[in-house]
Amino acid sequence: MNETKLNGQSADIVSGNIQKLKEIFPEVFCEDKIDFEKLQAVLGEYTDDDNERYNFTWWGKSRALRLAQTPSMGTLRPCKEESKDWDTTQNLYIEGDNLEVLKLLQKSYHGKVKMIYIDPPYNTGKDFIYPDNYSDPLKNYLEMTKQVDDDGRKISTNSEASGRFHTNWLNMMYPRLRLARNLLRDDGVIFISIDDNELENLKKICNEIFGEENFVANIVWQKKYAATNDAKGFSVMHDHIIVFQKSETFNRILLPRTSKQNKLYKYDDDDGKGLWRSDNLLVKTFSQSSVFPITNPNTNKDYYPPKGSSWRGSRETIEKWLEENRIFFGRDGKGAPQLKRYLNEVQQGRVPVTWWPFHEVGHNDAANKEMKNLFKTKSPFDTPKPSTLIKRMIQISSPEESIILDFFAGSSSCAHAVMKLNSEDNGQRKFIMVQLPEPTDRKSEAYKSGYKNICEIGKERIRRAGEMIKAELQAKQTNQPSMLEENKIVHPNDLDIGFKVFKLDSSNLKKWNPDSENLEESLLDAIENYVEGRSELDVVCEIMLKYGIDLTLPLEEYEVGGKKIYSVGYGALMICLDRDIITDIANEIVRLKKKLSPEVMRVVFKDNGFKDDSVKTNTKEILRNAGIDEIVSV
Repeated sequence: MNETKLNGQSADIVSGNIQKLKEIFPEVFCEDKIDFEKLQAVLGEYTDDDNERYNFTWWGKSRALRLAQTPSMGTLRPCKEESKDWDTTQNLYIEGDNLEVLKLLQKSYHGKVKMIYIDPPYNTGKDFIYPDNYSDPLKNYLEMTKQVDDDGRKISTNSEASGRFHTNWLNMMYPRLRLARNLLRDDGVIFISIDDNELENLKKICNEIFGEENFVANIVWQKKYAATNDAKGFSVMHDHIIVFQKSETFNRILLPRTSKQNKLYKYDDDDGKGLWRSDNLLVKTFSQSSVFPITNPNTNKDYYPPKGSSWRGSRETIEKWLEENRIFFGRDGKGAPQLKRYLNEVQQGRVPVTWWPFHEVGHNDAANKEMKNLFKTKSPFDTPKPSTLIKRMIQISSPEESIILDFFAGSSSCAHAVMKLNSEDNGQRKFIMVQLPEPTDRKSEAYKSGYKNICEIGKERIRRAGEMIKAELQAKQTNQPSMLEENKIVHPNDLDIGFKVFKLDSSNLKKWNPDSENLEESLLDAIENYVEGRSELDVVCEIMLKYGIDLTLPLEEYEVGGKKIYSVGYGALMICLDRDIITDIANEIVRLKKKLSPEVMRVVFKDNGFKDDSVKTNTKEILRNAGIDEIVSV
């Protein structure tokens, strides 16, 4: 049996990259170090050592890269009281600095996210942007978000007066996008909203992180329906949405056909071929071999194509179409030949385009009205995106079972869009929202309504939107029961409108969270594993996170002899954090293994939880005999 210990860190990205390099070029490694001369030789003409080569750089870029590669020692603490449907939901809402959160998600969600949408600060001079602390980003976050004083207002705006106006923005975006790419599936895609202020810089860093060859589109969204008359110069009517795929395996999905498109198909011969419309039988490209008479069988009249044009098919093709009744001679059967175009044979969808007008996907005013409709008052959020806009992105990128991530969640328009689309196509998409708990301005409508930070707005928006969508489904069920029976709409009780709330914090375990200024006291404190005020559920969730297990997996509790056993993912991981453990615990775990039948079972105990060393040895032996090959201590 392997006995291992978790180290409390998020995924080590550098080690992972080095391992990948070793798999491709083992010959360039010597005593686990890279021989760069050998690497250059292997890469040959693909290396460039010219100092004047084409590149994109700025002050602090190398530090920003190191920041992305530095593992986090933090954790995500569960908050059941602010969650909805904790025991059943597959959705997550995470409060915290998205840089640290993205690091913590690297193990559990690496290569699992189908689509990322973010609406980052546009760097207009009014956005909240805080400087990342390179020495201790987690401590920096805790200090700025309440743990220092009542206001916690070290977040500031990045004004144009700053000597490094663009640099500050780039240093904020660069490490986050690098971490985000790791979470995408190979067929994944990222959509990023931006305006003209940082469009060029965003495109450049995305070219570097995702590769120029993986640029998909620059979508122009018409965000306003009327010009601003007091605008200086031009009135800006649009935003950009930059789209990058992770690799060429991404395939966009066709948008649903419109009722206007389908309305043309209004004829049906009751021959099982379905609806059809008439279409021109001529083609613009002339071919002499396709010039011949077509005889109307009802009148015996011959029809030739007009001079300079030809029929759509060869003589053999036309004869076949006549046999299949695919040629139409008018309503009275006495007209010129036309082709029957069947609905089920045309492309079953619309190719997405890069111009998104407001009448199709919504505009800023519609987004504010959407918020007002939910909150029954003035919108508590200043710059929401319409959920219809994000729903369009999900439609063209994410099949029915996908994970959607938004790590600049704001008012949670993305979560709203996921739930709405699931209700329309019976999808099982899951969302992960990540948002910094930025304090609301005391003069704002949000603060006056009781929302002290943006996260409170986002969570309440999800609650209200979910209930509204569920009510709409229930109305459909009442008015159109046949649609429900035919599985054209999801049953209201099957729609996931819940979310588990987690909050970024320091580790729950003292040995993973030492006081560097008082190490002697920290070592003595480590005899009692937990940080004061932390619960067993806090520790269980941290173990899941550090072990790389999906935070939405089912969590069940069992009890034997007054000791509690947690089962994660139907027995994939068993955790017992009690003291004075005896072998009865091992026997119960073996019983649960037979009952739950997981493919692989791992077992976690507290490092000093066993009654004595003899019990620990016997416990390991019982588990080994039951085929449990891995035991972990924390």
